Amino acid sequence: MKKLEQAAGKNGIDVRLIADIMASAHTVMRSIGLDPNDTTYLELRRTLAVHRDDELLFTNTAYVGLVFPEGVISFNHQDILGGHTLDHLHESLQRELTGRYVSHPRTDDAVVEQFARDAGLWYTADNHKQEQTEETDTVARPYILSIGDIVTDAFIKLLDDQARIDTDPDGSMRLSMEFGSKPPYDHVDIVQAVGNSANAAVAFSRLGLEAGLMAWLGDDQAGKDSLNYLASERVDTTALSVGEGMKSNYHYALRYGADRTILIKYEDYDYSWKTPERTPDWIYLSMISAASWQLHEDMLAYLCEHPDTKLVFQPGTFHFKWGIEKLAGVYRRTYLVVMNREEAALVTGKSTESVPDLMRAMHELGPQIVIITDGPNGAYASDGQRTLMMPNYPDPAPPYDRTGAGDAFASTIVAALALGESLETALSWAPINSMSVVQQLGAQAGLLQRDAIEGYLQDAPDDYHTKDVA
Repeated sequence: MKKLEQAAGKNGIDVRLIADIMASAHTVMRSIGLDPNDTTYLELRRTLAVHRDDELLFTNTAYVGLVFPEGVISFNHQDILGGHTLDHLHESLQRELTGRYVSHPRTDDAVVEQFARDAGLWYTADNHKQEQTEETDTVARPYILSIGDIVTDAFIKLLDDQARIDTDPDGSMRLSMEFGSKPPYDHVDIVQAVGNSANAAVAFSRLGLEAGLMAWLGDDQAGKDSLNYLASERVDTTALSVGEGMKSNYHYALRYGADRTILIKYEDYDYSWKTPERTPDWIYLSMISAASWQLHEDMLAYLCEHPDTKLVFQPGTFHFKWGIEKLAGVYRRTYLVVMNREEAALVTGKSTESVPDLMRAMHELGPQIVIITDGPNGAYASDGQRTLMMPNYPDPAPPYDRTGAGDAFASTIVAALALGESLETALSWAPINSMSVVQQLGAQAGLLQRDAIEGYLQDAPDDYHTKDVA
């Protein structure tokens, strides 16, 4: 395994495989009414045997197995039908393991073959590549690759009587607690694999697209948990890099009411461009470290070689700090840009008063479609010919947590357009996903599938539609 990992540039293929195995096993267990946290060896064997005739349940579990103190349980359907043998699991796991190293762009087939033969693992590279080609040929859904930082969030719910909001003379607001004290808190919730681009990738997957993520993780437990979670959401992580001996980004969100103050720290990763194994139809670029400038240049070079790939730009903190001169090439190549009204004024130097002026100035930078959100006032969209305004979807209850509302809006716009929907339809979908997200904790729990969005549309108020802006 060490030799195979070295051949792949220590890219964490083994870690990803373990995460995929765990995610698949837990998905099956939950679907048959078992809790992965406390299910015993005998309970799992018996329940799998009860469902042995459900072929659909075991569609993607040929290489999946779980280790218990009593032994290994195979989720391979042939093994279950054979009375819980392990023969087919061993063969399938060997094929999956070697296949992932064979298909990696940094490995040499002959080197991998020799390492695998030495370990008694092998099947021909040609067979695996043929399988990959046949699988790719059957995929008709658009593929969107999201690029950006990924984090684990710890949401700490503060007690109302242990904190307060103070307002400075300049109008800025501060979260205050007694200095040097040990205030109690209500509870903490851990949310894996979040961040603007990760949130978008999960939204794309739930809305029926093929979603991938180019991000950077450590090889710690937080990183493994994030990989496990992304696999359960069917997000392709082949473009994700795992830093050996590094920590994963871990943030602390102090929740007070429906708002939050986030303590952030980004690790010092090697932000190298990783050529996607599959050419994306869309690339979605968002929040990423200040150390990633070379990646932006490499991405633009890749886009020059793939002119049909559409670039979506949802700028993050450092993009705004870099300014439009440094990012001129990115804006020129952008198909769709998303930001709020204040950010658009910051980028263009125009007043926040006139949305049409902001739209024109953004179009002059290069984007074909400009989306500007305006908080409680809704959102605006322009394709260069017309400007549309869309109100927010009414909240069924007061917002529980506003984290991720903007990401839900931006990614849903992109998903609808990628699926062939009109700009008007995209604008009607996006506020619904934002509304749903703020009703739950974290940026992803409330992300909806397409049928749920269409259900909300059927119940929408009469004034929930786009309006032309003069």
